[in-house]
Amino acid sequence: MAELMETTGQMESHTAGIFRTAATVKGGRRFSFGAMVIVGDRRGKIGYGHAKSTEVPTAIEKAEKHARRGTIQVPLLGGTIPHEVEGRFLASRVRLLPASPGTGVIAGSSVRSILELVGVTDCMTKCYGSTNKINVIKAVFDALSKLRTKALIEELRGVDLGDTDIEERVARGQRFMGSGSGGGSKGRVLTADDVRVERPAEEAKAEEPKDEATGDAQTENTETPAEGDAPAAEGDEKPAEG
Repeated sequence: MAELMETTGQMESHTAGIFRTAATVKGGRRFSFGAMVIVGDRRGKIGYGHAKSTEVPTAIEKAEKHARRGTIQVPLLGGTIPHEVEGRFLASRVRLLPASPGTGVIAGSSVRSILELVGVTDCMTKCYGSTNKINVIKAVFDALSKLRTKALIEELRGVDLGDTDIEERVARGQRFMGSGSGGGSKGRVLTADDVRVERPAEEAKAEEPKDEATGDAQTENTETPAEGDAPAAEGDEKPAEG
């Protein structure tokens, strides 16, 4: 879990990994520990640091200092990245793909921790080659450092690019979600009365209780005999008058 590192700048830190190494000396083995720490403010500012020490807390503290010293600013488009980008480090390659609102971060643990701390909520990723944790993290930072805003590209090229595909997808996704990342209306919540559907007459008739003997639907007889009228008993029939 990300830990609060600086109260003033609201920077959060995440220990991506602890790596132990051993050196064989005359008296036996000498152990040392390396720590990879990622820091970010979830608003586009991100950094990483890798440091070693003979003790784990000291290694983490040194890595945090290196991470704060080497932070970069990443341009974001809503909750995703402005365009597709690929980063490399040694034998590792990481590709970052922008996604529409509601997609989420589809990535492994190492890449997910970086994207969450930088403020990305919708992105798809793919790793190629080596999956070494240190190499993958450095490849992701290489990809983030290559991101450019549309305004910067228009200024460098001297052309008007118009609305990009990812901008249209983000706008369409925000309209569909109602609230969106920009904070629109939350929409109306449906109640039970809104979704209640009348049952067809055939289904209601089929659910009526049936008589076990005849199989016919049982109906209540509301007719009552008139006062003074009694049912005629068997054998009381009057002979026909000749």
